[in-house]
Parts: sequence; structure tokens; C-alpha cells
Amino acid sequence: MTKTDAIYARQSVDKMDSISIESQIEFCKYETRGEEHRVYQDKGYSGKNTERPQFQEMLNAIRKGEIKRVICYKLDRISRSILDFATMMDEFQRYGVEFVSYTEKFDTSTPMGRAMLNICIVFAQLERETIQQRVTDAYCARSRRGFYMGGRVPFSYKLEPYQIDGKRTSRYVVDEEEAEIIRLIYSLYSEPQISHNDIVKHLIENGIRNKRLPSGCWDKARIADMIKNPIYVKADLSVFQFFKGQGSELHNPPEDYIGTNGLYLYAEKTAKRKTVSLENQHIVVAPHEGIVPADIWLRARLKCLNNKQVAKPLKASNTWLAGKIKCAKCGYALTVRKAKTKVGRYFICSRHMQTLNGCDGVGGLHAYEVEETVLHAIKERLKKFDVLTDSTQKTNNSNTQIDELNLKIEKYQTEIEKLIDKLADADDILTDYIRTRIKELDNKKKCCQKQIAELEPLITATQDVHEITGYMDKWEALSVSDKMAVVDILISKISASENNIEIMWKF
Repeated sequence: MTKTDAIYARQSVDKMDSISIESQIEFCKYETRGEEHRVYQDKGYSGKNTERPQFQEMLNAIRKGEIKRVICYKLDRISRSILDFATMMDEFQRYGVEFVSYTEKFDTSTPMGRAMLNICIVFAQLERETIQQRVTDAYCARSRRGFYMGGRVPFSYKLEPYQIDGKRTSRYVVDEEEAEIIRLIYSLYSEPQISHNDIVKHLIENGIRNKRLPSGCWDKARIADMIKNPIYVKADLSVFQFFKGQGSELHNPPEDYIGTNGLYLYAEKTAKRKTVSLENQHIVVAPHEGIVPADIWLRARLKCLNNKQVAKPLKASNTWLAGKIKCAKCGYALTVRKAKTKVGRYFICSRHMQTLNGCDGVGGLHAYEVEETVLHAIKERLKKFDVLTDSTQKTNNSNTQIDELNLKIEKYQTEIEKLIDKLADADDILTDYIRTRIKELDNKKKCCQKQIAELEPLITATQDVHEITGYMDKWEALSVSDKMAVVDILISKISASENNIEIMWKF
């Protein structure tokens, strides 16, 4: 069988400054000296792997003994990976195939030629990895400056052209019709007894369609994604403090959180963007307008973070403590079970009966006794409020002053944390300066905190006071859902064990 030369050409991206496949082939033809040859070419394929159609076809021809030389314009046209290239060269030698690079002028029939070839492929791989790192760094830099980085446009937004520092990009603009649906979703979910399924049912029953889908349907996964997404929040200082407390990486100073803009969330490479946890995730103030007020968004997001349970507790018709009472040992929700005996209902840890990862905590608490204990605690807690007042509040500028003071406190704290990080590498002189500066900043923080304490009583002036007395006398007449709403206002969480019930109050 007569062997022929094989010319291989590859081009991953068609750029003005890159050599075309046609030009590569013409240069390589010079090495054939007019002899018979075959041409293999892959356009639009990267050199980081060898899974390229024409390249594989050439390898098959080599294994059949049809090729005597492989000629390419430059060795990185064959591969940019040392491992792939070494494997390929072993196969070339096995079948007696020589490798020729038009640009580098390699002769693989000599030890020196093979050594030089390996050195060049090392630099080819280095170049590829350097390009990848530059692309990654450019993406991070642009994303942290608020540039639109592509992807699906979120529900309730549209895209419009925009400029940041004179550079063209895009930003989201509010679609008011869809924005009303987002506000409704957050408003519903911020209620303690409402689940994702409840929201889906409400939207369907009220004829509210998802116009983004041909079917117009809603599903709880999409609702959950919307609720977790900070793109909708009108981010103020409370949102800044929330993400900081969660261990997120914040790329804007606190003064950028002015209560109007939404946020971008970018996850670490090793993290999942849709995870409930916010630790190590990157938060950037976006150029678009937020939709959901910060207090409502925070209530909904905190509900997601606190939703630490396996089984959804039976609610409404079974107990008004649903969603609030947790196992003291594992932190998962207690569910209500109905007993066949006269006992009636009892609480059990939702993980108690699991075969794997089970909990040996609460195995059965009489629901009636627990409810009576909690109700008694509520009444005792409210005894000092014999008269409740409902008033029309007239705001003054104290609230604005408090916001400004909180902003200063956050800036002082940020500077303190940066100075503490520098202590490890500081010499004696710099250490003394850092300690003095930290003390100054801490004193400024305390001064701001003192001013806030003086201003808080002046935030509102009361007018048109309506007195409410005997407010617990009608408890039994309330529906279970109304009782749950009251409990949510008063109680953060109830931790229960076989021998103890601990209530964490909100006031």
C-alpha cells in the first residue's frame, strides 16, 4: 500500500488576526513538494481536546497504515494539551508516522527534535491556560462593576441598551404588568403559613398566567427561584447587613445600598447558584431598579433560610404552631399526627421515623398541652401591655438621620476589618498605628450608636390613638390561620424537647 502525506488544519474561532484554514493548507502544501496528499480540516473546534471529526478520521487512516507524514502549520493546530500530544506522538511512532510543523520546522526522527517539540507544546498549553485565566478575570471584573453578563432575562424585566463608564452593555427595565405578579408572590410567601404550592394554586385559581411560557403554567420550582433571587429587591442598608451576616462577598460599599437598585448574585465556581446558603457568594449592586421592598424581600428570604425541615407540617386545620415549633435536638420541624386513642393529636419530629439520618429527639408530645403552654406564655408575655394602641404615625427626619448613622457605623466597621487583616504582616510601627486607628474608629462607632439610641424614641409622633383592651379574650374565636399570623408576629421560633419548651420572642 502506498502511503501519502496528511495535511491537518484547524481554526477554533474565525478572527481577522487568526490565520484561516485555507492559508494553513496552502503553507503546508509547500512541505509536500508536489507529492500526493490528503487534507483534513476542523473548523470551529478547540485544540484543548482531540474529539474533532476530521482529526479522528486522520487517526483512523494512520491506524490503517495509509499515512506516512502529518503536516500542520503549527503544532498547536494539532493539540494544546501535553498529555494529548504525548499520546498522539506515541501513536505516530507506533505506526511509523513522522510529524512536520511548517512554522517550527521540527524533525521528529531525531531525539533533539522530539525534545524541542515537547518544550514547545508546554508553552502552547501555558498560552491556552493563560488565555482562559484572562477570560475568567475579565468576566469577574465586568460582573463586579454591574455589567450585564448574559443569561435568561428574569421574569418581570426586559432588556435595554445601557452604558457603564462609557462602555456599552445592557440593563433590565421593569415590566410593570409582570412586576405586579412578583410583588404578589413575595407578599404571599412572606406570610408564615404560605408555601410554594399555595402560591401556585393562588395564581392558577385567580387566572394569572405565566406569559413567558406557551402553556401559561406555573410550577413551585420557578416560584422558589424567584423568591431566592436578589435581583428583585430594593436593596437598602438592611439588605447589605443581611448578606454580610450570611458570609457573602459584597463588592459595593454600604453607601451604594440606597433602597432603589436590585442586586446581581454570582456564585463561586465550586458553589451552586441556586443553593439556599449565601456563604461565599458574590453580591453586586445592579444598575436596574428593584421591585420588592427590602422588608418584604428579607422576610421571604429568611423564611427560605429557616425552612429546615424534611416533611411539610400539616397546617391550618391541625395546629396553629405549624412552621414555628422545631425539634430541640436536630432543628427540623415538628409535625402533627393524629392518634387512634383518646389522646387526640401529638407532635413528632419529622426526622424521628427515618431509617437513615433519623433523629432520636421528640417522639411524641401532646399537641393540646404544648399549645396551652405556649398560649399561657403569650398571655404572660403580654401582661405588661394591658392596653394596646393603634395609632396613625407621623414620621419626621429622625428616621433619615438614623439611616445615615447606620451607614457610618457600617463604613467604620468595614475599615476596622480591613485593618485587622493587615495586622498579621505589620511591623511594630505599623502595628501601633493600626491599633490606634482601630481604637479611633471604634469610638466613632460607639458615638453613632449612642446618637441612634437618642433618636429612636423620636422617630414617630403619635396621633389619633385608638385603645384596644381585652385583646386576648377572643383568642378561641380566631381561625387557625389567624392564630398562626398572631404567633408569627410574636414568636421567632419554638424549640421543643421531651422535657422542655423554649420560646424565642421577637420583642
